Amino acid sequence: MQDVRRTEKTLQREVIQQVEAGLPGVEVLAVELVSPQRFCVYVDHPTGVDHALCERVTNLLRGYLDRYSVDVSSPGLERPLRKPAHFAGAVGRRVSVRTSQEIGGRKRFRGEVLAAGDESFRLGAKGAEPVLIPYDEVVRGNVIDEG
Repeated sequence: MQDVRRTEKTLQREVIQQVEAGLPGVEVLAVELVSPQRFCVYVDHPTGVDHALCERVTNLLRGYLDRYSVDVSSPGLERPLRKPAHFAGAVGRRVSVRTSQEIGGRKRFRGEVLAAGDESFRLGAKGAEPVLIPYDEVVRGNVIDEG
C-alpha cells in the first residue's frame, strides 16, 4: 500500500507542475491512482470545468499514455480535499477522510471540519471528541454530498 501512495504522490507532483504551468487558472485538486495502469486527475477552474478543458488537460498529459490510461474530471459534488486550502474551504462541511496511519486507533473518519490550520485540521463527529488530523497523513479526503 505504501508503494501505491508513493506512486500517487509522485504522479500528483508531476501532474500539478505540468497542468498548472501549461494551463493558467486550472487547479489540480487531486490525482488518484485508480489501478496500476490508470489514474484520474480532478481539476477545477474559476469559470467551471467542461469537456473542452478536460481535453486540454488530457493533451498536456499525453506523455503518460504509454504507461497509464488517464481520466480527467471535474471535482463533482463530493469534491476531493488534499491541500490545506481545500480543508480551509470546507470548514463547516461534512467530510470523509482516510489516513495512512492510525489516529486514535482509526484510519477512517467522517465528520465536520471544525478548523483548518497550516499543518492539520480538526474534525468533529457527533458524540465524539474532535480529532486533529495532520495533512501529511491524509490519503483521501472528500466532501460528503448531503443534497
